[in-house]
Amino acid sequence: MCTGRWEHKPKVEVAAKQPVDITDPAELIQQSRLMYELARLALETDSTRLVTIMIDQANNNKLNVDGVMAGTHSLTHQSGSPDKRAQLKLVEEAQFRELATLLGGMKQTGDAGRTLLDRTMVLYGSQLGNAGLHTNTNMPMLLFGGGWKHGRHLAFDQKNNYPLCNLYVSMLQRMGIETDQFASSTGTMQGL
Repeated sequence: MCTGRWEHKPKVEVAAKQPVDITDPAELIQQSRLMYELARLALETDSTRLVTIMIDQANNNKLNVDGVMAGTHSLTHQSGSPDKRAQLKLVEEAQFRELATLLGGMKQTGDAGRTLLDRTMVLYGSQLGNAGLHTNTNMPMLLFGGGWKHGRHLAFDQKNNYPLCNLYVSMLQRMGIETDQFASSTGTMQGL
């Protein structure tokens, strides 16, 4: 047994209440908050080095968000309607408040002389570029932490864009994984 390996290192202990599962699909925002808090705690305690969270909105017929009368899935497909677009904006603002809480918590958590956010890459995005049309090109992606240049918006040629997998190659290389390819990548993402 190699005692120098990560899984054998002592873990940081933190005082935190035991989470209670939220099973009501209408409580999507609260479910997201809970998952983000668990992810932050797992990273803070070095219980894991990788977290993936998928926020599934497809089965939500109703969300407990003030001013929202429909589920996110139907709102994204009816976004041409001003009323539906306004409701979708309320949902997305609530989601971004929870993301901001996660990032703020990571920024306030010290980790080896730096913040947890400085030492962690957080990728947030969608699997669709246009949900109403079900397109999987030009998907909006946000990248936080991890030592990247931040505070910028990178817009690429919408007709001849990088494959998203180029971003993944860049992230893998930043983690020290020596690879030049992942799935449909053609290299790394430039401008990061």
